Amino acid sequence: MTNEARGPRGRLLRKLARGATAIAVLAAMTVLVLWLSGLFGERSPATLEPGAVAQELPPGVGTMVARALEVPVQEAAVGTIRAVQEVELASRLLARVVTMNVARAGQAVKQGDVLIELEDQDLRARVAEAQAAQRSAQETRQQAERDLARTTELHAQKIASDRDLERDTTRLANASADLERTAQAVLAVEAMLAWAVIRSPIDGVVIDKLVEKGDTVAPGQTLMKLYDPSRMQLVASVREQLATRLKPGDPVEVEVDALGLRCHGTVAEVVPLAAAGSRAFDVKVTGPCPDGVFTGMFGRLFVALGTRRELRIPQRAVRATGQIDSVFVVRDGKTVLRRFVVLGDRRDESVLVLSGLNDGEIIVADASALRGGTPRGVTGR
Repeated sequence: MTNEARGPRGRLLRKLARGATAIAVLAAMTVLVLWLSGLFGERSPATLEPGAVAQELPPGVGTMVARALEVPVQEAAVGTIRAVQEVELASRLLARVVTMNVARAGQAVKQGDVLIELEDQDLRARVAEAQAAQRSAQETRQQAERDLARTTELHAQKIASDRDLERDTTRLANASADLERTAQAVLAVEAMLAWAVIRSPIDGVVIDKLVEKGDTVAPGQTLMKLYDPSRMQLVASVREQLATRLKPGDPVEVEVDALGLRCHGTVAEVVPLAAAGSRAFDVKVTGPCPDGVFTGMFGRLFVALGTRRELRIPQRAVRATGQIDSVFVVRDGKTVLRRFVVLGDRRDESVLVLSGLNDGEIIVADASALRGGTPRGVTGR
């Protein structure tokens, strides 16, 4: 490389070359955009380009009035579907599982159904022992009653002393106390025997079974989980500004994404404790339980925030040229002008117009009725 190329003049030439290249690229892009928008196409009353002078409305092309409407404004809070009543069945004994009547998770059960039976031979022996002790105490008490009756009669005849009467009265009191103690002991061991048979406390569905036949379980160990499918709720985390708008009994909308369901519910409870990190409150919503809803599903709670004006038009009224959206505005009922618009969300075959179109303006109802460009459909940008 020469010294001249390395010097200030060479650097200046290189800068000019890069600038010329950038200008050429920009010019090429401009020409491409103008070509996509139809500037170099055939000109006719039905071929309209942005910025063109208003032209005659082709015959037979339908029009409509763009109207802004008051629409409800809602904010969504995500949550999880939970059962109002979930039950965990735990063992109160150290024993072996001898009978398991639940075959799988998801099985429906009725209140009172025997789900699990534990080994109970030792408990039955203790019940028999306690019952024998109760019978002995009963005999002792009856004997004490007879002795007291006889002593009372002799005392009345001045044959038995006051000390004899006091002694037999005390014996009867002690025998009565022993009988009560043995009766309570029988109730206690019978209650323990009942713990060996685990029944369903509700009409519900088995979420999970955690033991199998032959397993040895310990006191406090969870054996099975149930829930009531007829009483479900959405537990959503709602930011504090929205939670203050809600109170028990308020109607709200709920959406379950997995099933494509959107239904109405009622606020059952606003938990008066915010999460430390998010400052959000748990809101519980209940209502009629649709078919197919299971605990753990994802859901949304919609909180109403009032209304706002939205200008929505049919998606078929929008034409897409590359990444440019436009509509055809009708003037004086007979001339048309193509106008760029900025669009928002699409819903139910309609699209939100954020800017570029005013309330009350007349537009072509179906952009496909005009040549040039491609009408934007439901799957458009």
